[in-house]
Amino acid sequence: MTLPDRTAIEAMDAQDPLRHLRDAFILSPDEVYLDGNSLGVPTRAAQEELLRAARDEWAGQLIRSWNGAGWFDLPIELGDRIGRLIGAAPGQVVVADTTSVNIYKALHAAMALRPGRRTIVAESGSFPTDLYIAEGVVSTLPGARLRLEGVDGPAIEDMLDADVAAVLVNHVNYKTGALRDMAALTARIQAAGAIAVWDLCHSAGALPVELDAAGADFAVGCTYKYLNGGPGAPAFIYVARRHQGQARQPLSGWWGHARPFAFETGYEGDPGIRRFQCGTQPILSMRALKGALAIWDGVDMAALRAKSLALTELFIQLVEARCAGLGLRLESPREPARRGSQVAFGHDHAWPVMQALIARGVIGDFRAPSTLRFGFAPLYLRHVDVLRAVEALEEVLKSASWKDPRFARPAAVT
Repeated sequence: MTLPDRTAIEAMDAQDPLRHLRDAFILSPDEVYLDGNSLGVPTRAAQEELLRAARDEWAGQLIRSWNGAGWFDLPIELGDRIGRLIGAAPGQVVVADTTSVNIYKALHAAMALRPGRRTIVAESGSFPTDLYIAEGVVSTLPGARLRLEGVDGPAIEDMLDADVAAVLVNHVNYKTGALRDMAALTARIQAAGAIAVWDLCHSAGALPVELDAAGADFAVGCTYKYLNGGPGAPAFIYVARRHQGQARQPLSGWWGHARPFAFETGYEGDPGIRRFQCGTQPILSMRALKGALAIWDGVDMAALRAKSLALTELFIQLVEARCAGLGLRLESPREPARRGSQVAFGHDHAWPVMQALIARGVIGDFRAPSTLRFGFAPLYLRHVDVLRAVEALEEVLKSASWKDPRFARPAAVT
């Protein structure tokens, strides 16, 4: 295989249909940011929305902004905008709370939809909060249990017995970037009589998602990674329309009430997606998210996926050619169709290697025990950024600069 040189890589950027979107982001010219799968880069529009909401609406109109500035309906408005990116028709997504809280809501609702079944199935390699929340849900339901793929059975498909009520599964694995076949696995789960709950944290905004077409039951996701909503930005939850009439979530706060301003003593849930709200939502964070989502209005999701695959494929090719024999091992799927928008390489000294990379202006991250993880956000990354990152990685490994004591792993870091 002939590797592309800098001229060929610059030509890739010149032909990129998404290249104009980079100017909408606030990026340091001295860095290559490959950590958008942890925290996305801010957009200029997000900062402008945040300033406007704080200065003109909160300071200027105070409580009148709940109606005058549309604050009260913002969770539904933003939910529908995210819905377009994840293949959900309007009225099935609401922006609210955090990913952890929304997983709790979805799992409880799923269990209630399958009375008599007591098992939740999840992945042992899931992001920890998914498992912690699943454990919490099980602890509140007498007789319920949590079974894990990779511990209690080799694969989710092998664990779908008549006691399984809900399956919590990540569309893209947070560490390896492995991509699940949503439609196929959802069909298997539902054929076994269970409910499919998808975690989209590492796929929303990174690749096309088709919740409705796949027949998904529930989905949750965050907005601060590839959607660039900002640190602590509110999460979202999807509830298929067919479930909304009977699905019940346990956090029956007043924002989920059918008539919140009637101030009634008893709770009656909204008949639609609003039922999956809980308390008063973080409006300033939502306004930043509103600005961040504006950039997506004209984005072709097929073009997004094509660029994502081009970036990750180029990275793998260059790393394996230029860093051969330097201790790296690919942990992500080699087949592009099975990969999300990130690439993971294992290395026995991953922590100091990553710190040395960061010191050179290439920002990725480390995942215990030995993973170098690189996220590729197609809206603002260029192919030349990939080349620069690989050059830095090659230099760090060949010079062994990662052995510098200042890059040693602190004892407090686990």
